[in-house]
Amino acid sequence: MKNCKFAASRGRPRSFDLDEALDSALHLFWQKGYEGTSLSDLTGAMGINRPSLYAAFGDKESLFSKVLERYQQGPAAFAREALKEPTARRVAERLLLGTADTLSDPQNPRGCLAVQSALVCGDDAKSVRHQVISCRAEREVAIRKRLRRAKAAGDLPRDSSPAGLAGFIVTVMEGMSVQATGGATRAQLRSVAKTALRAWPKRR
Repeated sequence: MKNCKFAASRGRPRSFDLDEALDSALHLFWQKGYEGTSLSDLTGAMGINRPSLYAAFGDKESLFSKVLERYQQGPAAFAREALKEPTARRVAERLLLGTADTLSDPQNPRGCLAVQSALVCGDDAKSVRHQVISCRAEREVAIRKRLRRAKAAGDLPRDSSPAGLAGFIVTVMEGMSVQATGGATRAQLRSVAKTALRAWPKRR
């Protein structure tokens, strides 16, 4: 996982590891959601006091932004790597099965950090909700662009819709996140992924 870099403050050096503290915040936001996580929860999990949190990461919203970036670079990095697969079918397979495996990893909280945070954010956290919605939209755009290249290369049928297929993939991924939050097992999630893949268009 790529280390996040933060400018060191002047004066007394920090007595905690920034990356470890950020990972603790990531796990907590992932588990409890943005609004369900209090500053007291964060300082307790990160092992720091509020002045140290503000000095290193900014306010709660700024901290969440760093956490979301870390999530994309870490647990959710499989989605970016999936786009490098040689065929559109392989891209879809790695995205869907990778989602099933990540969501059901016993070392991770259930569900998807971005999906959960978007669903439970109220009016007081509109900027956070917009941030995670934007993040999810960017992922769909990246998938759509990859599928357009596949279609241009003859890897998808001429009558296929890269935009429609990208929307289909993202919808299944997000649906699996909701199911995982409700306790769906890895076997159940992989079954959903494999069922979705049966609908993938075949080259003629």
